[in-house]
Amino acid sequence: MLNRNIETFMECDKSPEEAKIVLFGAPFDCTTSYRPGTRFGPSAIRKESYGIESYSPYQDKDLIDAPVADCGDLDLSFGDPRLALAQIEDFAREVLAAGKIPFMTGGEHLVTLGAFRAAAEKYPDISIIHFDAHADLRDEYLDVKFSHACVLRRCWEIVGDGRIFQFGIRSGDREEFGWGKDHVSTHRFDFQGLEETVKSLQGKPVYFTVDLDVLDPSVFPGTGTPEPGGVSFEELRKAATCVCKNADIVACDVNELSPHYDMSGVSTAVACKIIREMILAMI
Repeated sequence: MLNRNIETFMECDKSPEEAKIVLFGAPFDCTTSYRPGTRFGPSAIRKESYGIESYSPYQDKDLIDAPVADCGDLDLSFGDPRLALAQIEDFAREVLAAGKIPFMTGGEHLVTLGAFRAAAEKYPDISIIHFDAHADLRDEYLDVKFSHACVLRRCWEIVGDGRIFQFGIRSGDREEFGWGKDHVSTHRFDFQGLEETVKSLQGKPVYFTVDLDVLDPSVFPGTGTPEPGGVSFEELRKAATCVCKNADIVACDVNELSPHYDMSGVSTAVACKIIREMILAMI
């Protein structure tokens, strides 16, 4: 019997109709401020996932049983951030309208804004849980407002004060840290306070965004803006599982893998395992 060779993330090969989670890639890095290459992240994750087991011994669950469809990468307008964000928003809106959870892989962190716009449109009382090394709260970066360095500031303009909860933050300029004290909840360096935050959001819609550079570069060197002093894989796995298992996640993303800065492939394997654990915790 002849079968079509369609590459998907691990065993996420259910039809979109039967899926509860829709995985898709946003290969975009037009505003990357240091080292480019995150546009190659989604395809690398999908390809290298075949080296990772679909079964999680942490959770005793298997992606073979998970109702997840991988719809591949979006064709984004690379040179126009506003248009690319609109394309991401349109796709995420379609997924949400079908009653499913969009799970996006990036791509630079700016892609979060497109999916978040769609989620906030459907769930006006939405909050954000944000894992990252960087605060991403600048009003502009090099005179550009639509930058990966400004993405959480643009999200704040949609939801306002008290709805953004950041963890692992260890980098940013003095002005954005000062601004953040009055507008968002920032937990520096680690995940202290995460369980309390998740409990406080019980019954409320949550957008969960994971910038993989929250990890220490010794664990995850394959990123454009490495920041020493990050968390371990096990710390991130436990924290991401806590959010995905206990929060009412309506949309989420994992971003900022730039695979060619780690030719060993370890960073891509880390990304694959974090995504696997997140999906399994959500179901």
